[in-house]
Amino acid sequence: MSTLGKILIIDDNPKLLEDALPMYGYEVKSATDGLLGLKILSEEKEPFDLILLDVVMPNLDGWETLKSIRDNENTKHIPIIMLTAVNEDNKQISGLKFGADDYITKPFILPNLLARVEALLRRSNWSNQKKHTSALPFVTSQPISPLTSREKEILQLVAKGASNADIAQKLFVREVTVKTHLNSIYKKLNVDNRVQAVLLAMQTQIIDS
Repeated sequence: MSTLGKILIIDDNPKLLEDALPMYGYEVKSATDGLLGLKILSEEKEPFDLILLDVVMPNLDGWETLKSIRDNENTKHIPIIMLTAVNEDNKQISGLKFGADDYITKPFILPNLLARVEALLRRSNWSNQKKHTSALPFVTSQPISPLTSREKEILQLVAKGASNADIAQKLFVREVTVKTHLNSIYKKLNVDNRVQAVLLAMQTQIIDS
């Protein structure tokens, strides 16, 4: 029987996703920590279409697991959604550098997760079919307005993990000015926060990854 996609869940508490995803047409396998997840990836004959990867796990956490997956030639192209209870933008942005494709903050609403899974799989399939190296924007299909040179400069600093205070000090402006620029960036890119802005900017090559 065909499925919408084959998903590996790497989470120390995978039951909700194990039960729910097959009901929506997905084939799933699960591992309760990063080491088991890497073992399944190395042994599985048919490749996975997507990985749902928790951040906080025993033995090997999500960040180290993510780096290992991206360092492996056989698995580095698999789309990965990070599942994190830590809603800290700077940590999430650091994760983007390791190769995360998207984030869902726990506790999540299942329809939201399903929508993100569907969008990421659709984008991945489009990229494979077109043999295109850059991914489609994950958050919006709306036109993206051009950023000013100052906005690009600020977004590049955000991508390096700089806080608003750090950016203000580096650019010799007030912190409220940085916030104003960021709000303008979010509006132009049709995103809600700095993590989404950085991810979309990297995907569309507005800034260097």
